[in-house]
Amino acid sequence: MTVDRTADAGTGNSLDLDDAKDPAALAASASAQPGSTRTTDAPALEFRPGRWIANWDAENKEQWDSAGRSIARRNLNWSIFAEFLGFVVWQLWSIVVVQLPAAGFTFSTSEIFWLISMPSLVGATLRIPYTFMVPRFGGRNWTIVSALLLLIPSIGLALCVSNPETPFAVMLLVAALAGFGGGNFASSMANITFFYPAREKGWALGLNAAGGNLGAAVAQLAVPIAITLLAAGTVNLPMAGWMWVPFILLAAFGAWKYMNNLTSAKGDVAGSVAALKEPHLWIMALLYIGTFGSFIGFAGVFPKLIKDYFPEFSSIAVGTVALSLAFLGPLVGSLARPYGGRMADRMGGARMTVAAFAIMAAITLTMIWTLPLKNFWLFLVLFLMLFTASGFGNGATYRMIPVIFATSSRAAKNGASSVATQRLASSALGLISAIGAYGGFVIPQVLNASNTASGSYTPAFYGFVAAYGLMLAVCWFCYIRNANRNAMGHV
Repeated sequence: MTVDRTADAGTGNSLDLDDAKDPAALAASASAQPGSTRTTDAPALEFRPGRWIANWDAENKEQWDSAGRSIARRNLNWSIFAEFLGFVVWQLWSIVVVQLPAAGFTFSTSEIFWLISMPSLVGATLRIPYTFMVPRFGGRNWTIVSALLLLIPSIGLALCVSNPETPFAVMLLVAALAGFGGGNFASSMANITFFYPAREKGWALGLNAAGGNLGAAVAQLAVPIAITLLAAGTVNLPMAGWMWVPFILLAAFGAWKYMNNLTSAKGDVAGSVAALKEPHLWIMALLYIGTFGSFIGFAGVFPKLIKDYFPEFSSIAVGTVALSLAFLGPLVGSLARPYGGRMADRMGGARMTVAAFAIMAAITLTMIWTLPLKNFWLFLVLFLMLFTASGFGNGATYRMIPVIFATSSRAAKNGASSVATQRLASSALGLISAIGAYGGFVIPQVLNASNTASGSYTPAFYGFVAAYGLMLAVCWFCYIRNANRNAMGHV
């Protein structure tokens, strides 16, 4: 699973899965909500028009066991489906662009990279306001709206690619609208955090995040098959957009029919403003750009890199359909994510993050030096290792944040309570998740600039190696060296 996770109950701000399971985070949650498994009587659930529920208290064991669990699980199931489709739409252009020449389009390499990177730019930006939409409009209501918004980029893509004369500016606008899918992650995770008690929040949010992140891999697997199925040797590129319309309508209907709004869902704008003043937020945002930003950025460009370096392997014929192996990258990166967090719990998030950056730099150098061999399978294996290392780094980086804010933030050093530091950590996680997603824009644009200036991607990859080295040094200096000198223990 990738990166972003979620939130502490009562804030609506994004929090990472491993942070939700982290002992420090749970301890803070317990102090924020005394008696996290309360069995005292609570007001009965009140079901209001518009599928609103009042008096929701997931921490009350009696309420949870009698009705809460089934309601929460039903909302989780439909949230996963809607978020999955959000990631599908967000990553559609990464696989569609490599098929544009076969459909008669003659865009330049620079224009192709803009089509790849624009959804990430818009999606990362939308993550911030999307976090606050659930408290404002209700989780069910916003899920309906955010799902229906996916129809615009899906249908727009289908219409644009059906005509090779479509102007590039129109294509770029439609690609930007795919950013709606990137924003969905923030609102989906914020919504589900309100439904679950602290003791089960990590598992629920893990399922929600995993189901969403797998959408990137499924899009890159399913689109090449769909556009060549029954296409008689050509490509039916509009099908890349049309094929998701029924599923989007189903997600919106399911949210309307089966999901709920909670009157208890509240946002925390003040916590987000306070988190922006913490230097550690910006340090961790830099590190997260290196881990999650690499994951989402390379997921977007991987089909294009395969096409440019090994065009004969860009599409592999399997019977009457074509298959792209690019989907393996986001798949292994997503699956590696939880294991990075688990290992960070044992070894320390800072040490794991340093190790991840070192491995990512070594793999990237090996990939550069072995490109002259022109061996596709070696290239594929090295890139899958790079995706895996970035997944481990995602888990490790986010595991660090609640510990840092509990022990080293300005608020903690000034004697703030655990409740206050938890608010800061929860808000910081939401902001860091948005900043990290900008890596999906930066990596394609760096590759584009390198190719424009030198006719090669190699300088860009050397730049990535240098960036990983810088981030490794920052992490070591801020969170290992200083921790050892001050006997703080590992972060």
